[in-house]
Amino acid sequence: MSRSLWESTTHLEVDALLADPRTHIIVCCGSGGVGKTTTAAALGVRAAEAGRRTVVLTIDPARRLAQSLGLSELDNTPAPIPGIDTSTGGSLDAMMLDMKRTFDEVVVAHSEPGRAQAILDNPFYQALSSSFAGTQEYMAMEKLGQLHQQSQSEGIWDLIIVDTPPSRSALDFLDAPKRLGAFLDGRLIRILAAPARAGGRAYMRLLTASLGVFSNVLNKIVGAQVLSDLQTFVASFDALFGGFRERADQTYQLLAAPGTAFVVVAAPEPDALREASYFVERLESEGMPLAGLVLNRVAQVRLPDLSPDQASAGAERLRASDPPEGSTEALTASLLELHADRMRESERQHHLADRFVAANPRVPVTSVTALAQDVHDLVGLRRVGQLMAGQSLTQG
Repeated sequence: MSRSLWESTTHLEVDALLADPRTHIIVCCGSGGVGKTTTAAALGVRAAEAGRRTVVLTIDPARRLAQSLGLSELDNTPAPIPGIDTSTGGSLDAMMLDMKRTFDEVVVAHSEPGRAQAILDNPFYQALSSSFAGTQEYMAMEKLGQLHQQSQSEGIWDLIIVDTPPSRSALDFLDAPKRLGAFLDGRLIRILAAPARAGGRAYMRLLTASLGVFSNVLNKIVGAQVLSDLQTFVASFDALFGGFRERADQTYQLLAAPGTAFVVVAAPEPDALREASYFVERLESEGMPLAGLVLNRVAQVRLPDLSPDQASAGAERLRASDPPEGSTEALTASLLELHADRMRESERQHHLADRFVAANPRVPVTSVTALAQDVHDLVGLRRVGQLMAGQSLTQG
């Protein structure tokens, strides 16, 4: 099989990226089911064993990172991963974002004790921190900012690897500051916050003008107590929102700064590569630093001099003699058919990858051949890391 376009494109130098002391944050993004979490974990293991003090943060609620690292669970606090070779001076910690716990931590850290408890007990806060659309992305920005600040002040880590949620929501955290600002500047929030932002007679005039008939209608729809709880929540949370928006903006700037690298992960399938193209376009439009593409689970084919048609023809000739089941001829025919199927699958994958490269010629690419078993421990993650770095599994 001739060398395809994607095999001859610029190679993503994974080891150089991980070893570069200027690389402080790597963000792995991609659609669901392409091995993105495994890729992030493998990058973490390889970086740690190359001497980097690394922490991996997963935002994916499916808990696959813990499984990939051979652990039963992870929580909102970075925990050291056992079994890492630390002889080069590196280390590996990992954590999984707990959206509500992170939100609670923000409230406690940036509010007076009395006000913090009032916010935590408010039913609207409890709903917002648990299920409000976009909260996960807001908290991801907050947690990344916390980890970066901690790494800068305490020197615990020099590399943060972020594993993002699947599908297009993986880039929603880029919109978090804007969407948060739009929410806070919305008319309803400004009306409900009016009592806290005014005082005395001015407060009464503003309250009357702002709410008026609208307040009466809300009272009838949701009830006076519910409206009171909502106003109390907005009043208590008003100052805190401003600080969070400022920190989210700072984290957004951090993602676009030198030292951050985005790695897009895809499988050689039409939907996954379309999503990868979307990620590339979005990152470029936002001015985010794109390192390249990891093409996962690529079919590995042996006997490259034997075409699929030749293998199928050979199998048909052997089958024509009606060999006994279990005979050498029958076994050879089955192997030839299997080889033909794998060759055709490989050609299909190469064709799809070529289309991506033709549309995105400036994006460096590396590939990971499909392994026989799922990756669920450090041994498997090391194998994935070797393949990403362009090494065969027989190389040291």
